[in-house]
Amino acid sequence: MTQQSSATLPRRLALSPSHAGLWWGLAGVGAFSFTVPFTRVAVQDGGMSPLFAGSARAVVAALLAAVALACTRQRLPRGVHWGRLAIVAGGVVVGFPVLTSYALTTAPAGHGAVVIALLPSATAMAAVLRGRERPPRSFWVTAIAGAAAAVGFAALQGGGLSGLHWSDLLLFGAVVAAAVGYAEGGLLARELGAWQTVSWALVLASPLMVVLSGVAMAQRPLGGTTAGEWAAFAYLAVVSMFLGFFAWYRGLAIGPMSRVSQVQLVQPVLTLSWAALFLGERLTWPTVLGGVAVIGCAGFAVRARLGRAEPVREN
Repeated sequence: MTQQSSATLPRRLALSPSHAGLWWGLAGVGAFSFTVPFTRVAVQDGGMSPLFAGSARAVVAALLAAVALACTRQRLPRGVHWGRLAIVAGGVVVGFPVLTSYALTTAPAGHGAVVIALLPSATAMAAVLRGRERPPRSFWVTAIAGAAAAVGFAALQGGGLSGLHWSDLLLFGAVVAAAVGYAEGGLLARELGAWQTVSWALVLASPLMVVLSGVAMAQRPLGGTTAGEWAAFAYLAVVSMFLGFFAWYRGLAIGPMSRVSQVQLVQPVLTLSWAALFLGERLTWPTVLGGVAVIGCAGFAVRARLGRAEPVREN
């Protein structure tokens, strides 16, 4: 890892016919696909406090990030970058982990995977708004359809719109937080480098996450935590919050980015599979159909945006 190891690559690499970018992207998505089931393992049945599971994993990841930044002698971001890093940290370091941890204390992992399947189209929408793009009408139609499909799925699971649970609202909030963090982080990565952006965001958020972890331990001691819950937590801290981003952003850097980014649509399918395999959750028809609808709309929304996207300028 060097200062420019994950920043823009020479054109010959970005346009290479090799499938290396796809494989790296798939490795990142594979790493992220375990996040929802393992969060469920950590917090279900009175295990870890959701506040601890969501905040302490960021503390561990921040320690790893600090070591990586120090060993590679990265330069400190400039003043204007810190505000943008705060947005990234608020979305992917604080918002998504904490909100999903609370949601998954009651929501099954499969249910969470369907709602979180909105993330690709939500990220595309955030990027459109942040970059002031003007995508075709089909983008907005499919993005709204995907949101409606996710809300409809959650409502059917709860017995109607009035039956939406607080966990559903937390999951939708997590999607919004992650989408904003991904969009801002994607833009910032062009200036700081991809893994550097994630690492600095982790370091920036670490004081808050240390405080939240202390509050969580004071409220609920960890004496009764099982080995399985600690193993799930270790994965969330080391892989989901840190190493997974290395593979994901490396894949995007090798490219072609428009093709590699769509690999993320595989994530909810993998998550549903892991939930059935490791947690014994049944794949009911409403869950399968809801997932297909949301993933399909997300795929069309991403493709519609990419069809009008301007080529990325490379140095």
